[in-house]
Amino acid sequence: MSTQVARPDAPARSGVATALGWLLTIALNVVAPILTYNFLTGSRGWEEFPALLLSGAWPVLDTVIHVIWRRKVDEFAVVTMVFLVITAVVGLVGDQSARTLLVKDSVVTGLFGVLCLATLLAKRPLMFYFGRKFATDGTAKSTAWWNGLWQYEGFRTTMRRMTLVWGVAYVIEALVRVVLSYSVNTKTMVVVSPIMVYGVLAALGIWTALYGKRSQAEGERREAEAKARAEAEAAPAGAPRAAPGARSEPAEAGRGGASA
Repeated sequence: MSTQVARPDAPARSGVATALGWLLTIALNVVAPILTYNFLTGSRGWEEFPALLLSGAWPVLDTVIHVIWRRKVDEFAVVTMVFLVITAVVGLVGDQSARTLLVKDSVVTGLFGVLCLATLLAKRPLMFYFGRKFATDGTAKSTAWWNGLWQYEGFRTTMRRMTLVWGVAYVIEALVRVVLSYSVNTKTMVVVSPIMVYGVLAALGIWTALYGKRSQAEGERREAEAKARAEAEAAPAGAPRAAPGARSEPAEAGRGGASA
């Protein structure tokens, strides 16, 4: 008799913990580094490298707070720190012309794509950790739930496919921006470059949300079919069995009419 363990539902999320976690993440990993960098390079006249280096102190602080609060390292803050360092190093290479700076920006996003692709060879891909950051409230219970989903083949396939798409998309985006940097005038590229960066990010975010929902619906459908087969096999001999492909009303209602 074939059996399949049902995937556990997500635990209730703490609204306060989620809100506080999001505020800290956005403030210390996004807002504070940008404000610090702009303030130092603009008002104070600092060079790019020391400004980027000092702005990287905020993600470090976020990691320290997360370790103290949750007693574990936050992968999202670590990746942020790594890319601040990469940005600083890339900023030191070559001259400081406008075109070169545009190319350097492309190199950074391209390296992120390469990192995504490289983690496909690791035990768990990068999107698994990013997904855990955004799908849980950081508590031990919700983190354990997310980690436990890795045992399901469908979930593993979803995380790897998301990582592959993000990696390929950012490698292509970086290559296109490099080509454009040498093909169009700098004034035009200064406008086009951020549009490409945020446009690709928005497109990937929308695709990830839609693909995640579709994968979840597909997983629920397979689990329902496996459960129906197991019940049919366990039924006593001579007992009436549901016709192949038939679904019970509770199962159909539970899916809310969602299609795979």
